[in-house]
Amino acid sequence: MDNDLHELFLEELADIYNAEQQLTKALPKMAKAAEAEELRQAFEEHLQQTEEQITRLDQVFETLDESMKRKTCKAMQGLIEEGNEVMQEYKGSPAIDAALIAAAQKVEHYEIATYGTLCTWAEQMGHQEALELLKQSIDEEETTDERLTELAESLANQRAEQS
Repeated sequence: MDNDLHELFLEELADIYNAEQQLTKALPKMAKAAEAEELRQAFEEHLQQTEEQITRLDQVFETLDESMKRKTCKAMQGLIEEGNEVMQEYKGSPAIDAALIAAAQKVEHYEIATYGTLCTWAEQMGHQEALELLKQSIDEEETTDERLTELAESLANQRAEQS
């Protein structure tokens, strides 16, 4: 069982690694599409975090003395595709920022779910160093999600005051 879980763990790590790589290409487009300066900044800051998370995942593989398999995260592909459609559809619309936040939160929730699972498995298998690294990433994802919620609320309030 433990060997199967270890293999599954490596598989999921490769999956989130690819997801983060895809995100480094999507976030600059999202930042460019954002109307609100705060939202643009949030996307740019999250891009830096995402790059750090990729480095951290490299470190996780080092602590496990394993090499990473190549894998395409189809879930992230779909989320980004959906985000691109929303960007096209609402380009120039007052709702663009709300649409971007919704797309970004779907991504965050996927990442939180994945990192949460990885943390649980790392703990079960006694991979303490990997667990510490993964915990840093899930904390960042949760903070980003909270920030997006706050931005959504403040932008909605600004729109309500303007109308």
